[in-house]
Amino acid sequence: MSKIRLGVNIDHVATVRNARGEKYPEPLRAALLAQEFGADSITIHLREDRRHITDSDLKKIISKLRIPLNLELAATNEMLKIALKNKPPFICIVPEKRKEVTTEGGLNLNYKVNFLKKMIKKFKENKIRVSLFIEPNQKDIYKAKLLNADCVEIHTGKFCNLVNKNRNFKRELKKIKKIVNFGNQHGLEVHAGHGLNYKSAKILSKVKGIKEFNIGHFLIGESIFVGIKNCIKNFKKII
Repeated sequence: MSKIRLGVNIDHVATVRNARGEKYPEPLRAALLAQEFGADSITIHLREDRRHITDSDLKKIISKLRIPLNLELAATNEMLKIALKNKPPFICIVPEKRKEVTTEGGLNLNYKVNFLKKMIKKFKENKIRVSLFIEPNQKDIYKAKLLNADCVEIHTGKFCNLVNKNRNFKRELKKIKKIVNFGNQHGLEVHAGHGLNYKSAKILSKVKGIKEFNIGHFLIGESIFVGIKNCIKNFKKII
């Protein structure tokens, strides 16, 4: 069985830095430490408002990293140009709203369809792996396949909220299992991300067919107490 990959999202290292307008803590340092301690990839989200990761961070990280960089971005002309200039090996196209605290759901694959097709085509021409951040439903799997994406990342926020609140998550878990299987059957690699902690990641790690977990907010927060090395080690054991 192939190894399940751990992608470490370091956005919130930049959030802490930006809170005081200092040069520290440095996202590049976090990326290199995560790489050293076993991360399979590093994820950063270059938002339109640059609330955490900046263009300078992207440039520094991609020049120094030896493992793949997974660049999350919105479907805009600005982000298309930035991605084609920097050519990260992995890209995940995500929805984005200016006033949201964090990503609130999956992409609307009925919106800007022609632009999405153009974007994905250009990325693939540059040998960039393309993932779409979607809700766990069959319609979005069909659409992702038609758009010629390589992967989908399932938005696990609802599932994680149920787990965190000790509410019944079995229905949502069943839905995720079904969609993972459905995506694999349609030739899409399936990833999981958003809101994951030790408990929710452990439950989802039992779902056959998820190839990659992308974990950020909890991992960076937990690292304050146990260190990034131990936190990554814990997640690698779990998944």
